[in-house]
Amino acid sequence: MADKPRLSHDHVLQLLAGMIRIRRFEDKCAELYTQEKIRGFLHLYDGEEAIAVGVIPVLGPEDRIVATYREHGHALARGVSMNAIMAEMFGKAEGCSGGRGGSMHLFDAGHNFYGGNAIVGGGLPLAAGLALADRMQGSGKVTACFFGEGAVAEGEFHESMNLSQLWSLPVLFVCENNGYAMGTALARSESQQDVAAKAAAYGMEAHTIDGMDVVAVESAARRAMASIRETGKPVLLDCRTYRFRAHSMFDAQLYREKDEVESWRKRGPIVRFQTWLLDNHLIHRDDIDRIERGITDEIAAAVAFAEAGTWEPVDDLTRHVTGDPVPPPEPAPPSGETVEITYREAVKQAIRDAMIHDDRVFLMGEDVGAYGGCYAVTKGMLAEFGPDRIRDTPLSESGFTGAGIGAAAAGMRPIVELMTVNFSLLALDQILNTAATMRHMSGGQFGVPLVIRLATGAGKQLAAQHSHSLEGWYAHIPGLRVLAPATVEDARGMLWTALQDPDPVLIFENVMLYNMTGALDVKAGPVDLDRAAIRREGTDVTLITYGGSLWKTLEAAEELERDGISAEVVDLRSLRPLDDETIMGSLARTRRAVIVDEGWRSGSLSAEVSARITEQVFWHLDAPVGRVCSEEVPIPYPKHLEDAAIPQVPRIIAAAKAALGRD
Repeated sequence: MADKPRLSHDHVLQLLAGMIRIRRFEDKCAELYTQEKIRGFLHLYDGEEAIAVGVIPVLGPEDRIVATYREHGHALARGVSMNAIMAEMFGKAEGCSGGRGGSMHLFDAGHNFYGGNAIVGGGLPLAAGLALADRMQGSGKVTACFFGEGAVAEGEFHESMNLSQLWSLPVLFVCENNGYAMGTALARSESQQDVAAKAAAYGMEAHTIDGMDVVAVESAARRAMASIRETGKPVLLDCRTYRFRAHSMFDAQLYREKDEVESWRKRGPIVRFQTWLLDNHLIHRDDIDRIERGITDEIAAAVAFAEAGTWEPVDDLTRHVTGDPVPPPEPAPPSGETVEITYREAVKQAIRDAMIHDDRVFLMGEDVGAYGGCYAVTKGMLAEFGPDRIRDTPLSESGFTGAGIGAAAAGMRPIVELMTVNFSLLALDQILNTAATMRHMSGGQFGVPLVIRLATGAGKQLAAQHSHSLEGWYAHIPGLRVLAPATVEDARGMLWTALQDPDPVLIFENVMLYNMTGALDVKAGPVDLDRAAIRREGTDVTLITYGGSLWKTLEAAEELERDGISAEVVDLRSLRPLDDETIMGSLARTRRAVIVDEGWRSGSLSAEVSARITEQVFWHLDAPVGRVCSEEVPIPYPKHLEDAAIPQVPRIIAAAKAALGRD
């Protein structure tokens, strides 16, 4: 790749036309916004055009792009149809994201355009993950990630810089440094204002560029891309630029003086380049007139296309929340031979089996390699599969979870281990705002076939920051599947089925189950994720539970049997989606329900199950739905208090008897 632009007549016209095209398009969008034809937030690129036009054409068609919420210029420079972009701005079904993303979320799979991201810094881990997939696949592709200088204050910036340099990921990081983030000047928010210095602190090659000079930007991008393709290592470009318009169309822009804006406008990228070309007789005024006429016509056609577009039917509201369902696996016929195995070993064998049978599968997380995992699940696997597929990560939950999301979107099948559910909250942004929403925002163009394993639950005296059961929180989020294996069979069989799912799957492993043993068929295989399981049949009351509470509930059912009460035990197994059919079928037999949930009572999963029971079979019940939940306290350290805080057998028995009107 040539590291200098060839300033031929055709090339300089392409550069100038690319910038004018972005500027005129956005001018029209601003006009349409005032007419309320474009709604929501509208963040314009006015003044920053030299960066998109200088960088993106240097990329190859197979290279990937992750943009920001100010991404109209990036999409246009990439070659995404102006018609499709304008239709998306209108929210029409013909838009590049099917009308589901709007101004901040332009996606186009055909152009490897992985969308704008409305979370500041949120695209950085995604880009690292796309590049991780390319590195592991040996594809030779590069991912370009655009972000503003406001993102450098986010933890995800630093986590992504570290991961990318540590793992030699082929990413071109492009900081569009307009000096203000939203309305706070960089000097007021950063102790170190040199963005390139921040990247260099991680050992990364980094350069500061005049982002108002399209030739300087292109030259820097060519050198950076040549370096990345040669070394496989990331490069950061800090492009100093300035946005002439407000942060968004809602912004009154009271944080800077008009004189400042006007002084920057005089050295804006279009006027600067165009004046230089004219002064040096490299183009003629007729060239500019011809460019502008063509762009005017193109914009008019795009507006007409958007105006004539269709609204997606309301009946399609739930499309693209999840992908097409995968047929349930065929159950393996029993071999008649079983082996006694721990829950821990069952999980381990599930991971091993997946990695043996699918080269796309890899595991990453804190201490999963050399240490063998916090709960010793992955002990010995580093030696078996090597550091590329058993990947120890830094302590950066958001960064490596986001990287897993990116790798999944690029075709890999990552298993991300989060050491404890409490730590998962550090990655909640990536799980909720990217993994769970990418399919929907992109109109079904991109899926995230990712599995996240989380240790959950109390009982080991680990106190309030390691012991909570937050499964119900995640079961609240559309776009995720949430599983809670309680048996060695499910611990062994759920993972493979989850890895076939086109969408993110969270598997919650209760810490009190790891040492539990059970009989497992030697030919046990994948299990169906869609159905709850009747673990014990009964006729008097249905006890509904999941995960670590299953075995307490079964013990309670046995004691109830001695008192002449026949309790049926339903193991939910899948918390999202819930298997209403099995729950209601059980209640048709028993007419009474008690839900056992290690989550807190307020806003809990048990509340959701109870609500569904009330909605669907209220008139068939013989008693109110009972609930046994954790007390409304952070999990305490002392053993007697910890035991008192979470569901125990006596409380389950008492609730079941109460449902039957017995003391």
